[in-house]
Amino acid sequence: MTDQSADFATRLLDWFDQHGRHDLPWQVRDYPDKHPYKVWVSEIMLQQTQVKTVLNYFDRFMQRFPSVESLAQASWDDVAPYWAGLGYYARARNLHKAAQQVVAQGSFPHTLEGWMALSGIGRSTAGALMSLGLQQYGVIMDGNVKRVLSRHQAIAGDSMSSPVVAQLWQLATVLTPVQRNADYTQAIMDLGATLCTSKKPLCLYCPVREDCKAYQQNRVLEFPQKKAAKATPVKHAVVIIIEHEQTGQWLWQQRPSEGLWGGLYCLPIVEQTELAAFQAQFSLTTGCSLPTVKHSFTHFSWFLTPQVFKVNAAQHDALQHYFAASQWLDKQQAMDKGLPKAMLKVLGQC
Repeated sequence: MTDQSADFATRLLDWFDQHGRHDLPWQVRDYPDKHPYKVWVSEIMLQQTQVKTVLNYFDRFMQRFPSVESLAQASWDDVAPYWAGLGYYARARNLHKAAQQVVAQGSFPHTLEGWMALSGIGRSTAGALMSLGLQQYGVIMDGNVKRVLSRHQAIAGDSMSSPVVAQLWQLATVLTPVQRNADYTQAIMDLGATLCTSKKPLCLYCPVREDCKAYQQNRVLEFPQKKAAKATPVKHAVVIIIEHEQTGQWLWQQRPSEGLWGGLYCLPIVEQTELAAFQAQFSLTTGCSLPTVKHSFTHFSWFLTPQVFKVNAAQHDALQHYFAASQWLDKQQAMDKGLPKAMLKVLGQC
């Protein structure tokens, strides 16, 4: 390391010792008595998700699946309720699959390449697992690190573009020390999460502000730079609540394993233009409409209007056959299956 990069690490570590987060439930203590499983679970949960949100899920998930073996042996239907509401469900499916890969090979990986060979693990997550999980040398590039380094060096250009990403990785590699590597990894994430935040950075408390180029130029909020955001598309659909007159149960459908809300249970959803034909096919009388629910994803916003239909025993089997992988469930049974947040919003209207 150069003197400049060593000084950067020293200042950051000194700050971390006093102000960093040392009590997160997934932080490894007394390695090698602990293994990297809980760090791995936390790293997957923390992808595109804030710590405060993950804290609501992590302990419950670990109590149910305390080891990689228990996760690997579980079915997806067992795993889904413990991830429901956390979003980005492909993460959970990849974690589940990767746990099975680890058990099949007999041990956790011990190299960067070994971690990256598992489902759902990229270069940054693999670096975090080497550093935080195995206490070996690792370099990370999550959103917090990207923001800190982009501002410190006032790196121009779209932060998602290949040239800028390569520049950031090169800088991160130069700055990351071998000694106290795990502490440094946690420190730079903590700095981005608590001081060098995206909207209201607390620069006066930052341990590396003296040579931060964005701070010197009074341009902190300009970094990291992004392409002009496109308008978020808006979609509309109808959530069909099919209520059995005799039992009061609703018809719930398990979505395909790939795609939106993969493997989770949802109320049937149809396009507005399909609703009339659906009603006619099953001779359904128009029921009450509930207030529209808005749910935002990364790439679009969905406005879902719940429409209630009550059906009799004669319509029961035909409707269940029409909607593949469907079941009649009461509210608690559906909740126990694990529902995406949009469905919880719909339930909140009822």
